Amino acid sequence: MEVLGHEFNPDQWRLYIDSSKVSLKVVLLHNGNKFPSGPLAHAANMKESYERVKLLLGKMRYDKFKWKLCGDLKVVALLLRKQLGYTKYCCFLCQWDSWDKKNHYVNKLWPK
Repeated sequence: MEVLGHEFNPDQWRLYIDSSKVSLKVVLLHNGNKFPSGPLAHAANMKESYERVKLLLGKMRYDKFKWKLCGDLKVVALLLRKQLGYTKYCCFLCQWDSWDKKNHYVNKLWPK
């Protein structure tokens, strides 16, 4: 931002994360669309997983800037550590552990 002659205010920007089976892309978007988007990270040949997204956010110092995150439902499920792929009932609001493969079809009483 200094090179462009603009003052950087993290509250005016949001972080957009897009993932596919073979890459992760992170772009910084301006809230008022006054400034062009800025690509921050592109990780080719990096499979989508919570650990990889956490690593990327750490390298971009997300803990310092605290940008608002946006992305599609797959990225939201990834960040919340829910099951990826084609789930029959995809809900990121409920509390059942979608990674609990052992009890997934055995447990009949799930929390409300």
